[in-house]
Amino acid sequence: MPKISSDTLWELAAAEVQSRESGDGEEDGGESERTVFLMGSKAGGKTSILLRCLDRDEPSKPTLALEYTFGRRARGHNTPKDIAHLWELGGGTSLSDLVQIPITALNTRSLSVILVLDLSKPNALWGTMERLLQAAQAQVEKACSQAQRAGKAKAGAKQQASAHPAARVLPKDYPDRELISPFPVPLLLIGSKYDIFQEFDSEKRKVVSKTLRFVAHYYAASLIFTSIKSESLMLKTKSFFSHLAFGLDRGKSVSCDSTKPLIIPAGSDSFSQIGSPPTTNVDIGSLHAKNPKDLWKKVYELVFPQRYTSEHRELKDPARDPQYSEPQIDAMRAQKDQELEQYKRNAAKSWKGLELET
Repeated sequence: MPKISSDTLWELAAAEVQSRESGDGEEDGGESERTVFLMGSKAGGKTSILLRCLDRDEPSKPTLALEYTFGRRARGHNTPKDIAHLWELGGGTSLSDLVQIPITALNTRSLSVILVLDLSKPNALWGTMERLLQAAQAQVEKACSQAQRAGKAKAGAKQQASAHPAARVLPKDYPDRELISPFPVPLLLIGSKYDIFQEFDSEKRKVVSKTLRFVAHYYAASLIFTSIKSESLMLKTKSFFSHLAFGLDRGKSVSCDSTKPLIIPAGSDSFSQIGSPPTTNVDIGSLHAKNPKDLWKKVYELVFPQRYTSEHRELKDPARDPQYSEPQIDAMRAQKDQELEQYKRNAAKSWKGLELET
C-alpha cells in the first residue's frame, strides 16, 4: 500500500496558493498570464498594429471606448499555453478615465503598457503622450497601493512588500539610473505611420526623434518607430510586443539614427548619447523650465505648437460619435430625445402652475 503523505489536502492547497502569490510557480512549466494595455493617438493605428502582432488577418475597425481580446502561445508540444490579456483604449485622450478597468490591483505584477503615438501628427503628439501617461501612471500607482494594503491585511507588510512592489527596480548599472523616473511597469513607446513621417523635413524629424528618445529613456521605456506598410519594421515591432505579452526575447537590434526608424530597447540609450534639446534660435535659459522634462517639452512645443483640438472637448458618449452611426437606431434615438424634451417642458409648466396656485 503506498505511503500517504502527512500533509492534509488543505495544507497542500494553502502551499499552492502561497506559491502562486509569491510568483514561484511561473517557471515550473505551468501557464503564465500577462496583461498588456494599449493606448495612444486617436486613429493612430493601434488596432492595426495589434492585429499584425497577433498574426490575425482581419480588417481593423475603429475601437469603441475600451476593447478586450487575448492571445495564446504554446511554449512547446503538449505544454500549457501562455495567455496574454490585451486591452485597447480608443478615442485618444478623451476616454482616459477608463484606464481604471484594465489596470487593477490584481494584475500590476504582470502588466505592461504600450503607448502608440502618431508620428504624422507631431502637433498633437506631446499632449496625447503626456495626458495618457499621466492617467496610466496614476492608476498603476493607485492599484499598487491597493494591492499593498490588501496584502498587509492578509499576510503582513513584510511579505506583501516583496510580493507587490510599488515600482520597478532597475539594475544598478542601468544608464542614468539616478536621473530618470522609471514608469512603474514596463513601457513601450511605438511611433506609428513612419511611412508618412519619413517624408518630413530632416530637422523636424530630428526634433521628434530626439524628444521621444529623451521621454523613453526618462521613463526607462523601449522605443520603436514602425509602419504597417513595412514588413521588416512590423517584424521588429512584433518582437517587442511578444516580449511584453509572452516574455520572449525582443532581439538585439538597436538604431538611434534619426535618419532611420528608431529601435531602442530599454536600457540601450543614455542622456549623453541623446544630447541637449535641438534648439537653434532660442536661449534655453529664457524658457524657465522647472526640470529637464519640462525643458524638452518647451523646446518641442516651440517647433510643434500643440493643437488641443476637438478631441479634448468631445463628448464621452460614443452614441454621439459619427463614426459609430446607425441610421435607423439614430433616428429612433432622435425621436425619443425629442419626446423627452417635450416631457421636460410639460413637467416644468406643471411645476410652475403648482407654484402659482400656492
